[in-house]
Amino acid sequence: MKTPTTRQKALALNLDARAYGTFAEIGGGQEVARWFFSVGSAAGTVAKTISAYDMAISDGVYGAAERYVSRQRLEAMLEVEFAQLVEQLGGRRGESKCFFAFANTVATRRFQTAQNGRGWLGIRFQAHPREQPSEVIIHAHLLDRTAEHEREALGILGVNLIHAAFYEHAPPEHLIGSLMDDLSRERVEIDMIKLSGPVFAGVDGHIVPIRSFEESYLSISTQEVLALIEKDDPSWERLVPPTVAETIRSKRLFRPHADA
Repeated sequence: MKTPTTRQKALALNLDARAYGTFAEIGGGQEVARWFFSVGSAAGTVAKTISAYDMAISDGVYGAAERYVSRQRLEAMLEVEFAQLVEQLGGRRGESKCFFAFANTVATRRFQTAQNGRGWLGIRFQAHPREQPSEVIIHAHLLDRTAEHEREALGILGVNLIHAAFYEHAPPEHLIGSLMDDLSRERVEIDMIKLSGPVFAGVDGHIVPIRSFEESYLSISTQEVLALIEKDDPSWERLVPPTVAETIRSKRLFRPHADA
């Protein structure tokens, strides 16, 4: 079966009469919500969007936090937004809707810096109307060279997360595998996933190990790579992941030994 595109995923959710929720995004723009508006029929899915950028306003909505790009802040966002949704709409729409709150808090690449973006994304959702919510939380590194491309990757990752929560949550391996659809390891690296709630009964509350690794990298010999670098032999770049090669080059971590 052909993997749906990001656009197809967003549209499928918009046309699904069950899914209805809130998008709360801090730090990386409203790149996830933007997909749902751009494909059309967003009224079927979007109850509210919010970007509480100002720290004082963010604290007023979600409570004080030591750090704003943190799991603590993300969990507070999910808690507040989901509770508000159920309180305000549960009476009228609770029998027919599967409510969800999607949130992210992200620091994208800053102007004229080499530091990559990173952040937390999560969704609290009902698989069935009136059901107790389940939750997926992930931590991701954004590896593109510009903030614009990092935000683009963030939008795709967010759509993948929401789509997977509703349509690919069982087994959890399917959900995890679909998070990187339309992306690559050169653009995004996910290093933590936490699953909880009734649809993840077998792994509830556990951090799931990431299995989406490149098996060929397991045979890399550090000594061989270092020896080639010292000889100024460019073939070392073929022996390491592209992101590692780029980091070594850009930061000049290792330099060839000068001839005696």
